Amino acid sequence: MTVDHTRAPVLEALAAYGREGRLAFTPPGHKQARGADPAVREVLGDAVFHGDVLVTAGLDDRLTRGRVLQRAQELMADAVHADHTFFSTCGSSLSVKAAMLAVAGPHERLLIGRDAHKSVVSGLVLSGIEPVWVEPRWDAKRHLAHPPSAEEFERAFADCPDAKGALVTSPTPYGAGADLRAIAEVCHRRSAPLIVDEAWGAHLPFHPDLPSWAMDAGADVCVTSIHKMGSGLEQGSVFHLRGDLVPPKLLGMRADLLGTTSPSALIFAGLDGWRRQMALRGRELVGGALALAGSVRAAIEEIDGMHVNDRDDFCGPGAAHGFDPLPVIIDLSGLGVSGFRAADWLRAERGVVAHVTDHRRIGAQLTHGDDRDTADELLAALKDLARAAPGLDSGPRVEVPSPSGLRMPQVRLPRDAFFGPTEDVPLGRAAGRIAAEMITPYPPGIPAVLPGERLAGPVLRYLRSGLDAGMYLPDPSDPALETIRVVAAGEE
Repeated sequence: MTVDHTRAPVLEALAAYGREGRLAFTPPGHKQARGADPAVREVLGDAVFHGDVLVTAGLDDRLTRGRVLQRAQELMADAVHADHTFFSTCGSSLSVKAAMLAVAGPHERLLIGRDAHKSVVSGLVLSGIEPVWVEPRWDAKRHLAHPPSAEEFERAFADCPDAKGALVTSPTPYGAGADLRAIAEVCHRRSAPLIVDEAWGAHLPFHPDLPSWAMDAGADVCVTSIHKMGSGLEQGSVFHLRGDLVPPKLLGMRADLLGTTSPSALIFAGLDGWRRQMALRGRELVGGALALAGSVRAAIEEIDGMHVNDRDDFCGPGAAHGFDPLPVIIDLSGLGVSGFRAADWLRAERGVVAHVTDHRRIGAQLTHGDDRDTADELLAALKDLARAAPGLDSGPRVEVPSPSGLRMPQVRLPRDAFFGPTEDVPLGRAAGRIAAEMITPYPPGIPAVLPGERLAGPVLRYLRSGLDAGMYLPDPSDPALETIRVVAAGEE
């Protein structure tokens, strides 16, 4: 079959809808901007409303005979060497749940790297899947987790031969990648599927100097956030399928359980247009971003007190397997300020917004959307930060536990702990109790506490000191962390 990547079915259908001047007596109720609040129209512009049409009985007819969405998904699958692709307008948080539900069910086991995103844990709570946690590779010097090794998955399968499959996060928000080929081989020797949460890897298929992406490395299901490193709109996600270990109809049914019946044509258009952009010019655009990242990294390294984590820091025996240089992770230990304090200063004083922030680092994510002008603004702001750092309050110290101190035993299924009887206890009396909620430093969104884990003092002190230092914790029931929700006494 001949594939024409100059086509963009969703964009073309949107353009045709506008040209034909259809008069819709259907949702959305703003009726092509006419009913929208004037102040909203002024800020967003009418083009947003003109592109906000129904997918069924809007972009396509009521029976979807034009196959607009299906054709766009087929083109996306071809562009990234997948057998099937599904679009999602609910972000990779939905996509990864759909993938999990297609591989395992209630009380069935799934091997999962413990550095998984909170969306994975939400999937466990909703599904009743029993997680078998696989330990990441921990860099004790930098207080940073890298994806688990194939050997760790091999051991986990040996301990739990009934596990239905495995899930690994790669690359991480810090740019560290797993040895996906080796992990896929471990899974496939047992006819078990591998799910890869590749939310940060939308760009990987489009340049040979980047780590191998999940489909080419042998993964069965891959979840990708096009809005992160691609140029889709927020919430734009795709999940890809390859091979025969996960039936495509089953994956589609599981996604249908979770997805909205009112998907956004705007988000679909962003996914469709990004695929065409990458299929036609991806190597050129990503290559330009890589060249820019190389010069930015070198320039930041020349700023006193700053160090850019690179391949030598992250990769090697006992560490990460692959490395993506576009997330520029800057260690500020030499400046004596936390990433939280630095990010606040950059936003307030220089209008520059950092991405990843932790107790010692900030991240500056570069993509094909950056250029020399944006890079120069970043560098100027970082130089100003270095000059201002001696006068900044370093803030409270974050008590980061050792790797062993971070791990707490999973003694109850996440679903059972979350939905069962609970009570709120003071933080100082929570050690030893079973957590009934998630607590997640964000970004990058990897939970420090999971429902069903038995709480330990080092993790509680880490979260309390982190909150005092400026850490963002979006999900605890008590935002001040004076109390923690735990399994009720007598139910443990």
